[in-house]
Amino acid sequence: MKNQIAILFIATLFISCKNDSKSEVSLDDSRDGLSVREISGNFTYFADAAVFQTKNELFGVVENEKAQELITMAEPLKDAPTDEVRVTLKVMVVKKPEHEEGWENRIDIIDIINVLKVNPKDSEIIKIITENKNH
Repeated sequence: MKNQIAILFIATLFISCKNDSKSEVSLDDSRDGLSVREISGNFTYFADAAVFQTKNELFGVVENEKAQELITMAEPLKDAPTDEVRVTLKVMVVKKPEHEEGWENRIDIIDIINVLKVNPKDSEIIKIITENKNH
């Protein structure tokens, strides 16, 4: 059941991409031939899946020390486990390994610039509420 909720949640993120005020800024920094960019978007972590969404793209998140730091920083800003937070990050975009599932591109977080609470009115997350009625 938990996996089904996570898949539904991630699919909802993917489907809910639309034009809005999310922006992406590229930097001309590079490390080991890989492009380092500063990007802004929404981040969510739920059921062991970390997802970053910009205006036009979805990324998986490489789970490392910086990702754990971001998860820890985001937690107090969330009202529900599926809530997203607005972040600006310095990242390297990397391709996913061929043998793994997930989005084609992943971000490897280099630096966390800011983390802000998302106004629920601006959130693109579709929440499914179920009632448990005992008869």
